[in-house]
Amino acid sequence: MGRQLALLISVEKDTETSLIQPGHRLIIVKADPFNAEAARPALRAEITEPHFVRAHFGVPALRRAHRLQIGGEVKRALRLTLDQLKTFGRRELTVTLECAGNNRLDMSPLPPGEPWHEGALSTARWAGVSLAAVLERAGLAPDAVQVAFEGADRGTPDGEGAPHGIAFQRALPIEKALDPDTLLALEMNGAPIPERHGAPLRLIVPGWYGMASVKWLERIEVLRDPFEGWFQDDRYVYAHGDDQPTEPVAEMRCKSIVTRPEPGAILRRGSLPIRGWAWSGSAEVAGVEISIDGSEQWQAAQLDEPLGRYAWRAWKLTCRIEEPGRHTIRARALDAAGNRQPEWCRFNRYGYGNNAVQTLVVEVG
Repeated sequence: MGRQLALLISVEKDTETSLIQPGHRLIIVKADPFNAEAARPALRAEITEPHFVRAHFGVPALRRAHRLQIGGEVKRALRLTLDQLKTFGRRELTVTLECAGNNRLDMSPLPPGEPWHEGALSTARWAGVSLAAVLERAGLAPDAVQVAFEGADRGTPDGEGAPHGIAFQRALPIEKALDPDTLLALEMNGAPIPERHGAPLRLIVPGWYGMASVKWLERIEVLRDPFEGWFQDDRYVYAHGDDQPTEPVAEMRCKSIVTRPEPGAILRRGSLPIRGWAWSGSAEVAGVEISIDGSEQWQAAQLDEPLGRYAWRAWKLTCRIEEPGRHTIRARALDAAGNRQPEWCRFNRYGYGNNAVQTLVVEVG
């Protein structure tokens, strides 16, 4: 499969070995800190269980009396308990999160970073309070340009010249921070957020790659100057060459995945149902097209009703294959902003944002 040998494990609860439904597993990408992608069976459902796990450092030990600090360019600095946060009202969204490095293994030459295949991608129901409501209570300075977020996880990042003992920090433009759908999340799928997914409080930035959704959130700072930090300027940027400026990684690119049939499946001749998901951070999914055996005569798939603006959208198409032998299936998505999933992704140094059309190979008997 073009990836490092991985361990299949059954998970959730508090340990990596807790049993869940057969066939629904995580694939370990890195044991310490624990990083794992969702296996294909988990990607078939609307809500992905278990959800993929991405951590840069170890899981911090946080007290039940956790408080969120809001400061910087505000009229009133705040220090809020979780119960105080809940007084700002409850908002729930179904959100697809994708790691910026998803499908890194499909890039050539192989970039550095965690060797993600296709499962650094999941959908969950997140609930909490609108970040905008909290910032409104604090009162923003009129010249505020960004909002920075700091998690409680700390360590030394991988990479040459990485600073020692830093926190995971990211920033958002003020417009995205004030979007009513940017959440301070307290719940995941109707329950308190599990520890490995950022408990007790994390940021959820719908439509953006997962690095923006800071886990174990403990501090927010409103800034009048652009934020500078390792995970803002040195990583999570599109670096195309030494002589070219970098571009920040932000919105998820338009993309699709085939979930049925399975890669390498042996199928009967005749009717072939094809299923999958499509998503885009820029706009709603507008269509999905399917190509069989490299044909440039793309067939339009049928879209299911959307789960929500920020969730992947199911699609399906039934075609016929009568010729025995090996056959290829390709799917490409397009969104309402005119973005179309490309045949190939421009290489970048750290392997981010790979939304190239994937090729699925099956055997027909």
